[in-house]
Amino acid sequence: MTRPVPPILLPVADEAQPGIGSYSQWIRKVIRSVRSERNLLVSLFDSAVPEPVELLRQIMLEGFSEPITSRYTSAFNGNPYVVGQLSRRYGVPAERVLCATGATGALSLIYRALLAPGDAVLVETPGFDLFHTIARLHGLGVDHFTRRGPGFAVDPDEIAARITPATRLIVLSNLHNPSGMAVNQDTLLAVARIAEARGIHVVVDEVYAAYVDADQRPASAVSLSPAIIGIDSLTKSYGLSTLRCGWIVADAAPMRRIRALAEEIEFGVSNLAHAVAALVLERPEPFDAYRTATMRRARPIIESYHAHWQAEGLVTGALPRFGCIAFPRLTGIDDTIAFSEWLADRCGVIVAPGEYFGAAGHIRIGFAQAPADVDYGLQALTDGLVRYRDLQARKGTY
Repeated sequence: MTRPVPPILLPVADEAQPGIGSYSQWIRKVIRSVRSERNLLVSLFDSAVPEPVELLRQIMLEGFSEPITSRYTSAFNGNPYVVGQLSRRYGVPAERVLCATGATGALSLIYRALLAPGDAVLVETPGFDLFHTIARLHGLGVDHFTRRGPGFAVDPDEIAARITPATRLIVLSNLHNPSGMAVNQDTLLAVARIAEARGIHVVVDEVYAAYVDADQRPASAVSLSPAIIGIDSLTKSYGLSTLRCGWIVADAAPMRRIRALAEEIEFGVSNLAHAVAALVLERPEPFDAYRTATMRRARPIIESYHAHWQAEGLVTGALPRFGCIAFPRLTGIDDTIAFSEWLADRCGVIVAPGEYFGAAGHIRIGFAQAPADVDYGLQALTDGLVRYRDLQARKGTY
């Protein structure tokens, strides 16, 4: 018998950033404004490679001509070909893998299956706003631990100190969203040991893990401890948000509870989308090559601009070694919502304000774009930082 699903409540803003609404609401509002003014739209807020339309077209043509691929089958209990590929990737039995409607759907399932009203999650900050928003939607308590320093490091001792009797899950991302910084395996293991001692679990969001160079990429965090639950999807690694293919990998005990709830309430997994996902997972090489080529072209551009910004005193903070996002601290600018809206209105370039990740004064920049778009967007951002600094100085607020 599954536990009752907690009632859905209206979302509550993060205590650290009250009254600003959600990031999703903000980005939709700004995009509408930019488009209505017919300004150029450069999406430096995007946090994945662009959708590989031609690769997707090719795989659809090959899989859905005559005869139609056998991968097009019921996904009611998870597409068996997707599950099989993931089972081999993680080196775990198929029973420890569960398909979901994206990583967000996966996280929601975990919250609902493993927690009850009165329970709490301990979530990283800065962090992805849905980590805490989804928890509150399900009536759960939310506490925070801070990722600190230029590397947004995770401190296991701080996590241990922030755990309360109500804590049932610790939630973090690796690579980190919004900074792109990595957590090393020793630190993850230390966090897992803390969780094991308290009888709780650690959810590690690994949607950006594939951006680490293959020869330096560690094994999934789920290999470290039965206390760790991994979530991932095809959205960030391959730009395939259209497939809404996410998954959970967990030890047998938590997976039994998650699967029981999924079998009771989850009807949204698409047969068609997950059939295409199976074809992608069986032949990932073109999609890996696409991501690698995109980042190989984009990274030297962001590295050049970031070095210039630091030399000119426009930003502080390190650029991550891997990934497609960066999270610099803007010098002398604390209200990054106001700055981001000014930048979008001025030149149609949109960045993500740090307020929506719990770190006002920062902006998240997504640079997995075509070189011309990255260069234009970063040049406009550079000009904007200088001009905004001058405007603030004249107002006496810089």
